[in-house]
Amino acid sequence: MASQTAARNHESPVQESGDTLPELDMPAPANRNLSSKLKVLIAVPTLESGAADYGALDLVKLLHGAGHRPIVVSTGGRLVGQVVAHGGEFVAMNVASKNPLVMMDCARRLTALVRQRKCHVVHALGRAPGWSAYVAARVNRRPFVTSWYKGFREQNAFKRFYNSVMVRGDRVIAASEDIADLIRERYRTPLERMQVLPSSFDVAQFDPANVSAERVSKIRQAWGVSKETRVILAPGRMVRRKGHHLIVQAAQRLKASGFKDFLIVFTGEDQGRTSYTGDLWDLIATTDTNDVIRLAGLTGDLPAAFAASSIAVFASTQPEGTARNILAAQAMGVPVVASDMSAGPDIVLAPPAISEDRMTGLRFSSHDTAALAAALSKLLGLSADGRRAIGTRGRDWILSHHDAQAVAERTLGLYVNLAGANPAA
Repeated sequence: MASQTAARNHESPVQESGDTLPELDMPAPANRNLSSKLKVLIAVPTLESGAADYGALDLVKLLHGAGHRPIVVSTGGRLVGQVVAHGGEFVAMNVASKNPLVMMDCARRLTALVRQRKCHVVHALGRAPGWSAYVAARVNRRPFVTSWYKGFREQNAFKRFYNSVMVRGDRVIAASEDIADLIRERYRTPLERMQVLPSSFDVAQFDPANVSAERVSKIRQAWGVSKETRVILAPGRMVRRKGHHLIVQAAQRLKASGFKDFLIVFTGEDQGRTSYTGDLWDLIATTDTNDVIRLAGLTGDLPAAFAASSIAVFASTQPEGTARNILAAQAMGVPVVASDMSAGPDIVLAPPAISEDRMTGLRFSSHDTAALAAALSKLLGLSADGRRAIGTRGRDWILSHHDAQAVAERTLGLYVNLAGANPAA
């Protein structure tokens, strides 16, 4: 409710009655000798807790910090306040809807908004807003950019067409090389239109040295776990593609193998997807894992949640790109178990690609609950010092290989080049 109120309070003053869809030849091309600040319209379905949601916030920070003007269009969510606090303009619009009539209305409104704000670039971080943003960019003859944070399912020709808006950009940004390979394989997208830009990640926010014992104790008390209990943290939204049901099945295998004193904590919300949450509760009941599974809801202190955990698990069943939470877990010194869809070998160092004395976690084949249970069993079987050593290597790996400043500079350079601006302006 708060996010909806914020959305209404920040609604853009686009005049509904006077807006008509302009003809294709009406707007003038963007000024190629731009001397003023860049104005970038960012269309994202929601501003809650997903990769695209935080991606939009990161773009706001980057653009405003460089003296430019980000305009974020979304249905809203808990991150609206941060978008505004970091210098972004927020415009409430139901761009998350897949209803064709709503999408057409959003296209009309976005077209007017791009014209009114004199935007130089239109950037879509999702498929539903992507279609409306694509129309707005093309009608106004502005560069169109898309960002892929995960691989989308393509069950049929309609879904393939729906997804295809994400490759219609003048630039198509992939969050990882794995996602880039998937895009090229499916759509034969020309290399010159593609760019791999990992998700921005604030390493300083996830420093175990900055998490007090009191914060850790508070969050473990909230979960209702004893000091001896080893917590396996499963962060991320409660959606089927995150594989929570596979983790429940792996928990059943762990119990059957005789493992005790462990608790798997799901820290995410279903955002209205109650059917999947209901399915999970049914599965927990039928597998008799209610004593080792906790649905804790979204945590307000993720660094402390990681610090309170012995292992972090990610069981995605679709390609995820560079998952922010996997970077965060390793930055916090927590050993990671991840499916091959959750993270590539460049994110989680795991055997057999590297030796065990260099690993930062374990990877398993997606959907393979036996392999998932085996990986969790292996890490649970280690001493606390053994897990700590793996976690330390994970933090060192993230610190040495994640260059947020370089990603920021490349992203800003992409905008500037597309808008025809002088980088010194």
